[in-house]
Amino acid sequence: MKVIDLRSDTVTKPTEGMRAVMAAADVGDDVYGEDPTVNRLEATLAERLGKEAAVYVATGTQSNLIGLMSHCERGDEYIVGQQAHTYKYEGGGAAVLGSIQPQPIDNEADGTLDLGRVAAAIKPDDSHFARTRLFALENTHGGKVLPMPYLKDAAALARAKGLGLHLDGARLYNAVVAQRVNVREITDAFDTVSICLSKGLGAPVGSVLVGPKALLAKARRWRKVLGGGMRQAGVMAAAGLYALDHHVDRLAEDHDNARLLAQKLAAIPGVSVDPAAVQTNMVFLSVAPELGPALKAWLQERGMMISLGPVIRLVTHLDVSRDDVTAFADAVGKFVQQTAPAGQRAGAIV
Repeated sequence: MKVIDLRSDTVTKPTEGMRAVMAAADVGDDVYGEDPTVNRLEATLAERLGKEAAVYVATGTQSNLIGLMSHCERGDEYIVGQQAHTYKYEGGGAAVLGSIQPQPIDNEADGTLDLGRVAAAIKPDDSHFARTRLFALENTHGGKVLPMPYLKDAAALARAKGLGLHLDGARLYNAVVAQRVNVREITDAFDTVSICLSKGLGAPVGSVLVGPKALLAKARRWRKVLGGGMRQAGVMAAAGLYALDHHVDRLAEDHDNARLLAQKLAAIPGVSVDPAAVQTNMVFLSVAPELGPALKAWLQERGMMISLGPVIRLVTHLDVSRDDVTAFADAVGKFVQQTAPAGQRAGAIV
């Protein structure tokens, strides 16, 4: 039985084509700068995203962290979304390892941060306060794409206030495909960008930080300090290059499947889904809280996997087909039908 795993787009498996290029990768010692495949991946992403340099790392968390630590010194501050991955889901690394104070701002419904509130949060040049040095955004955020005009306004604010601007672009190419823009139209606004290769792009591991040469030299040193120096990493970097060449345009399929999933789920009584809110590859499903564990167990028995939360996030990816989406929605419908009071079941005689 095929497993339909909607917990995250991190669960993808390497395709046969990707495995082939990994097996054939030309490698060297990356700490010495001698791995040709890693060097090619870094040069490729720096060029495509319009930046001077790039550093390949093991994870998106590490990529964001070395970016923050390169922008900020001990005792500095960065402004970030209250629900942003760099603040909420990365173990507090900026504070714990970088001695960088986060200043969280509530995210708006569309994933943005209100720029008036951002400006008001910037600390004056006074020894009583941490020094505000960086403004960090996330695109996509909760499956939502940050509007292009907003990015220009955010960049203008950062420049006017003398702040660096960092993008957690873990799902950057989902935003690119959804908005039908060239990636540089998004990345031009930012000083540094972190991009994950192991989510929708389908590589088994790896992220890349891009930005100015001087700042990326600091980032490379921080990578070493944090234990991120890798040796024959070209085996993994080859998967990233394959993903960039073969898995970007196909993200549109994931978005289409997410919309289909939302439409089918929205038609089920007792299930709350807003199809109009689906912009990329994420669908948010609500059921009565007491039904969540039973729904998870019901689906797992049928080879379908979800993560529970106050709202259930469902993520489509390259290992989820249109037929899988239909099967999943049908399974949810059958669960609801089974658990509904007898008088509310379809076809019941009352």
